[in-house]
Amino acid sequence: MQQHEEKINEKQVYRVQGFTCTNCAGMFENNVKNLPGVSDAKVNFGAAKITVYGNATVEELEKAGSFENLKISPERQRIIEKKEPFWKENWNLILSILFMAAGYFLASRYGEEELIPALTFSAAIIIGGYNLFKKGIKNLFRLQFDMNTLMTVAIIGAAAIGEWGEGAVVVVLFAISETLERYSMQKARQSIRSLMNIAPKEALIRRGSSEKMVNVDDIQVGDVMIVKPGQKLAMDGIVIKGTSTLNQAAITGESVPVTKTIDDEVFAGTLNEEGLLEIRVTKRVEDTTISKIIHLVEEAQAERAPSQAFVDRFAKYYTPAIMVLAIGIAIVPPLFGADWGDWIYRGLSLLVVGCPCALVISTPISIVTAIGNAAKNGVLIKGGIHLEEAGRISAVAFDKTGTLTKGFPEVTDIAVFNGQNESEVLSIAALIEKGSQHPLASAIVRKAEKLGADLSHSVDDFQSITGKGVKASIGGQLYFIGSPKLFEELHSKSIDTKRERISTLQTQGKTVMVLGTQQEVIALIAVADAVRDSSKSVIEELHSIGVKKTVMLTGDNQATANAIGSQLGVAEVKAELLPQDKLNYIKKLRESYSHVAMVGDGVNDAPALAASTVGIAMGGAGTDTALETADIALMADDLRKLPYTIRLSKKTLAIIKQNVAFSLGIKLLALVLIVPGWLTLWLAILADMGATLIVTLNSLRLLKVKKEDK
Repeated sequence: MQQHEEKINEKQVYRVQGFTCTNCAGMFENNVKNLPGVSDAKVNFGAAKITVYGNATVEELEKAGSFENLKISPERQRIIEKKEPFWKENWNLILSILFMAAGYFLASRYGEEELIPALTFSAAIIIGGYNLFKKGIKNLFRLQFDMNTLMTVAIIGAAAIGEWGEGAVVVVLFAISETLERYSMQKARQSIRSLMNIAPKEALIRRGSSEKMVNVDDIQVGDVMIVKPGQKLAMDGIVIKGTSTLNQAAITGESVPVTKTIDDEVFAGTLNEEGLLEIRVTKRVEDTTISKIIHLVEEAQAERAPSQAFVDRFAKYYTPAIMVLAIGIAIVPPLFGADWGDWIYRGLSLLVVGCPCALVISTPISIVTAIGNAAKNGVLIKGGIHLEEAGRISAVAFDKTGTLTKGFPEVTDIAVFNGQNESEVLSIAALIEKGSQHPLASAIVRKAEKLGADLSHSVDDFQSITGKGVKASIGGQLYFIGSPKLFEELHSKSIDTKRERISTLQTQGKTVMVLGTQQEVIALIAVADAVRDSSKSVIEELHSIGVKKTVMLTGDNQATANAIGSQLGVAEVKAELLPQDKLNYIKKLRESYSHVAMVGDGVNDAPALAASTVGIAMGGAGTDTALETADIALMADDLRKLPYTIRLSKKTLAIIKQNVAFSLGIKLLALVLIVPGWLTLWLAILADMGATLIVTLNSLRLLKVKKEDK
């Protein structure tokens, strides 16, 4: 019994080749659900995948999708898609066009009602519409009214009233429309396909004393991977030997290569540009960052956005309504003496133009395209709903440390006294601080190393002075470095003359350390968590694209927070906050501004991220928490991607509105043209095909939105 339940709940994911429309995807999903041994199934049209709960073979799944000639393969199976020549893939369309052209040539000589032209047109209809009729007639018997049903009834009706030529034109134009729609979806899915092909499928692995090429599926955590210059990394890991620069654009969207050395984390799919690296593998292939990104993006594309949910609900009632209206137009006027042939023709025209192709595809293709584009630019948007919400943001709250600032202290100012040399002073300070574990000490050491200061001298008698600083001897001279309070105790007169300078630096949000001997103060060294170079311009850009309010939230003291806030130009600063305070502030902010984004590191700010309309995590590439908790993850520590994300979202919202309005506008115009009898069958299908094509091309404009666009 338990084994039976496990089989029913067993989850398998398959890739699907051949989806042409959302309706077909829905039919395939229902067919799979009805298979014996399957308890549930869910199609992801955007990612061209199906998740099956239960037990079904590939053969059974392909049989369920035979109406669309779908090809199924397990998700993990590597397949090489054979690119068929255009003529081979669309032979029926080409043949149908030739028969249609021949039919019009013969009709011009013998008349359309004659047998030979009629047979030629009927050949064009049967060859071009064979798959359409198979689906349409099945749906008609099941009372399922979709675009295939509408088109089938319209074409058969046209033939029945002797409009063979127009019937052939409708078939050919509909087939062209479907081909363009299929090509567009393939183009939209290309973003994900390109991500999937980023990481190599095998790597050079050292096990013991031997080195050999190993398939990524067989690489284990702990294996040592050897990556030569010019090669891509196949797995995530930690560098254990070597130094090189890696191009991480595929993962984080960063255009500038990043230097990696021992103990640095590296990602699958990144390109090793210079040195030889030895990397200890830390994750299996299915757990690598690129695998998680692909999985999350595909899941995001499957999640219905609010506008898509509206369109789907609308289409559910719209298509049967069009069917009823067309029957009414075809039957009611003739009952009052109008010409039957004329009004049946008008009803058929309404069926054709009433096809919801453009409307149904208007939203999903926009969502799929936008989320794929964002992923290529290092922004992970975890669903259509978050994509839409990001476009409506009116207030943005930032965590300070690690978001607006770099998250680690840097030396910002050095003031030397009594004719001392700045380089020598920095060397002395760094030599003493090398023995300290304090974050401010490491800032001084980094600065000295960066300026090439001499750190070869020996340090004697190093001693920590609890809560105040440290002291040590260099070359027989005893030096002290620490807070101003330390020197107030040593010699208050010497420090008194520096108080104004110290106060000025402190009001700028900097921590001041004093270096000196027992006799005098040698230098003041100011350290601060440096503001990111991009923060100020990002704040300005957010205001320029319609964000009404920017707020900085921090646990720092008010003076430091005010100094950084005024430097960046944020509208409001909230300091000395605990995580709970940040959460409460976000809730309060949502009362004034309904759409609020919180930008943080995805760990300490989790409650505030969850309370906001859109939670945005910085540096998602290195942290699983950020990938899991945030609605949107900026994969690199690059704040400039925030305005890009909001611009992309705004453009997506605008394009969806344009698409829906245009699709419905065409339908309304067609209804008006039916009254005087101006809407012909070929004009109806041309309008429907044109609407689908325009909606699709409009959505594909989202592929052009770049990080640098303004």
